[in-house]
Amino acid sequence: MIPKFLKKRIFKAPVVSDNAPVAEQSAVAETAGSPIAAKPYTNAPINQLYRKLSGQMLDVAVKPKLLGELPEFDHDDKTLRFYVLQDYSRSNSILIDLQTQEHKLPPALVGVNDSAHNIKENAAIIFLHHPHAKDNQLSPRLSRLVSAVLQYPELKIRLVPVSILWGRAPEKEDSLFKLLTADNWEDPSITKQLFNIGVMGRDTFVQFHPPQDLRALINDSLKGDDEDAADLNFAIFDSTNIHVDDNTAIDSTPKSTIDIAPSYTMVASADGNRELVRSLQQQLNIYLDKQRASMLGPDLSDRRNLVDKLVYSPAIKHAIEAEAAATGTSAREARMLAKGYANEMVNDYSHSIVRGFYKFLTWLWTQLYDGVEVHHFERVRELAADYELIYVPCHRSHVDYLLLSYVIYKRGLSIPYVAAGDNLDVPVLGPLLRGAVAFYIRRSFRGNALYTAVLREYMHTLITRNTPIEYFIEGGRSRSGRLLPPKMGMLAMTVHSQLRQSNKPVVFIPTYIGYERIMEGGTYIGELKGKPKESESLIGLLKVGRKIERIFGNVHLSFGTPLHLTDFMTKFDVPENSLPADRTDTPLDSKASAMVDNIGVKVMQHINKAAVVTPVSLLSLVLLSAPKSALDEAICREQIALYQGLAQQLPYSSDTVITDMSPQQIIDYGIKLKLIERIPHILGDIIQIAGKQAALLSYFRNNILHVFILLSFLSALVARNGRIERSRLDNIAKQLYPFLQSELFLYYPAHGLADTLNKKIDILIAHGLITELGDGMLSVPEANSECYQQLQVLATPVEQSLERYFMTLALLAQQGSGNLTENEVVDLCHLLGQRLSVLYADDIPDFFDRALFTSFLGALTRLDYLQKEAETGILTFDQRINDIAHHAKYVLRPEMMQILQQVASLNEEEIAHAITEISNKKQRKFGRKR
Repeated sequence: MIPKFLKKRIFKAPVVSDNAPVAEQSAVAETAGSPIAAKPYTNAPINQLYRKLSGQMLDVAVKPKLLGELPEFDHDDKTLRFYVLQDYSRSNSILIDLQTQEHKLPPALVGVNDSAHNIKENAAIIFLHHPHAKDNQLSPRLSRLVSAVLQYPELKIRLVPVSILWGRAPEKEDSLFKLLTADNWEDPSITKQLFNIGVMGRDTFVQFHPPQDLRALINDSLKGDDEDAADLNFAIFDSTNIHVDDNTAIDSTPKSTIDIAPSYTMVASADGNRELVRSLQQQLNIYLDKQRASMLGPDLSDRRNLVDKLVYSPAIKHAIEAEAAATGTSAREARMLAKGYANEMVNDYSHSIVRGFYKFLTWLWTQLYDGVEVHHFERVRELAADYELIYVPCHRSHVDYLLLSYVIYKRGLSIPYVAAGDNLDVPVLGPLLRGAVAFYIRRSFRGNALYTAVLREYMHTLITRNTPIEYFIEGGRSRSGRLLPPKMGMLAMTVHSQLRQSNKPVVFIPTYIGYERIMEGGTYIGELKGKPKESESLIGLLKVGRKIERIFGNVHLSFGTPLHLTDFMTKFDVPENSLPADRTDTPLDSKASAMVDNIGVKVMQHINKAAVVTPVSLLSLVLLSAPKSALDEAICREQIALYQGLAQQLPYSSDTVITDMSPQQIIDYGIKLKLIERIPHILGDIIQIAGKQAALLSYFRNNILHVFILLSFLSALVARNGRIERSRLDNIAKQLYPFLQSELFLYYPAHGLADTLNKKIDILIAHGLITELGDGMLSVPEANSECYQQLQVLATPVEQSLERYFMTLALLAQQGSGNLTENEVVDLCHLLGQRLSVLYADDIPDFFDRALFTSFLGALTRLDYLQKEAETGILTFDQRINDIAHHAKYVLRPEMMQILQQVASLNEEEIAHAITEISNKKQRKFGRKR
């Protein structure tokens, strides 16, 4: 912060010109008592030769990896550009120079001469900690540039902060070798730099941060009368909540020693210049420190010490006392139990294991995948320095754990700690994952107050230490390809921690993961059909290893729009620090609980918004909608092009990514992956799904079903009725949309649904799939036309969801109110769906996925169509259930409605027999687990 009286002196300060005598310059500096140390530089041939030879030697030994995006500069030749580094070292200087040459950026070790503004610098690098600026002295070059900017209003200077990491091990030093080689928070000595070059040269990282205008930085500093360093940093760097503690504060004691460099502009008002430069230098240091922290992560504690800190924390002491009182055991026994829980879950981070995983996975991905495509990652990088990042990805495969961490680490951010189920804590693999990314939690711990307390306190410790965290909000892997309903446990713990004590603000990063082939595909199909879930084991891992030589296409990671916890706290009027800091058992109030539920739904919606429409998912959507899963190749191309056009012209979301392959390339790609096949025919080749691949392709279709579901729904309403009024269409959509929204986590709000539907109808009309007759009447195109056939295919995807709804409603209506529990309805619908799929459909198992029936019943309950008795779980309802079912006739074919009605008609004896068999099966399954 610059005092007001110093600001006036800054602008009134006389400036010594290049032509002034050296004695005059010395006198001015001595009277000012400036701490700025400056020495004349030389560009003698010997220096140039030294730089050239050093650069050649360093180029051989060091192979840096570039992180992030390269800075973008305007083409204004009058703008001077300088790179800002924290610590001076010759290796850093040469490395930056090599990087600027390689990436065709303005050179770093070339003199910057601007005689019009009295600037003559022998290099374009500013060192914030310079050997010629000892103790509390300031960066000489930064001081000179600030003085020049103050003197010349037209002068333009851009600063580019740069981070250099020689290795990426967090602060956890337990050997001399690590101390000498790993990059951490200590300033690099000459010895350490030599070791870095020799040992860590192949593990070096460079990141150029966005350029900043020096004049804008100065103006923002001078305007900051009532702002502290954190606020200034927000204004300058687009960051928030920067706190300068005692360790980062800069000593302001003035020094009188100074060496004067001729031909450099100096500001005579030393006090004003010093405070301004000190403020800018402090802000630059804080900015680079925070960028460094986002790449290295927080300092690490020894695992044993961390366990002890957890057990002896005030919150766990209270939980231990409560456990002892509740169970009648001693405090010592309860403490040992808590320590055992902590040892179960706490991560044991090892940078050596992380490095080993990184090298192994780099090889593995090249064996498995054609490529790993990453979308929207820069939005994560922009937040990493100033926020506590909580990654909340969808869960498709066990590969997710490794893939997301790999992508984050490769792109230069600190690796997150992953909440993994203890089913993965198997011999060999379990300890390796614990040493890399995982902390293990039990699959179920309801009613175990002490375990809950230890987990909450561990989460709180990670969050307050600014450790990035990752957990799968669905709780388990999706077997159908759709998102599962969110589990709120980890989410509630995150909120609970933030309300106990806030350090950095929490931001959730919804992350979409999409595959084109999946290792567990066969297992998922079997489980959906009723086979018991296989337990994780080393043998299972080896079985997966047999698949390594197969090609699985591309895999996609797309980072959705971040969700800020503070925004939800404002929306739900939840105050900060509203829970006791030393307790884990304080429950969330009704507002906070409602906020957690809302965050869970929004996370799922944002994951779907970030979906990637891949070639495989498009093929799956088209062919599974065709009769017998086959199409003429020309028609197949046209249908794919139609879907691409619809998705691009009216995007589901700005975050949604659509494949840019041509329709023919998409078909050829599917054939390459052996998912579809081309059948030669004299009248035109036929594209059909390859044998036994239909069930697997339904998984990938479901990944993107939400993108096209409303278009399919509207197409079905028109196609099944021939003609329909817009008003009728709107009424039916209003009734059925909440169930589609619940199943597929659609983000369109119900109150704006009419506008959304009109836009989608308009684009269907523009493509000729719907004809507008006037007076609000919509019609199908001419029968047997190309557009008519395309409409029929587009209308098919929504039918499966509506068939499930109608079958469930028919079962409820046939059995009557107050006769079945929610679990019984789900189990019966699962059985009916299995039977229907085998007899009348294509035996695609996701049709009878229990999660989908649970979601539908949940939506009926939430909308008050169903009421559930608290004690018995019995479902009651009224006539409105039949009213919802009545709308099905506008979408489903009459013959399908009749089949569903027949399948759902069960007598009391059949109901009793089915429920008994299901109960016995569950007991046998539970016995195996135990």
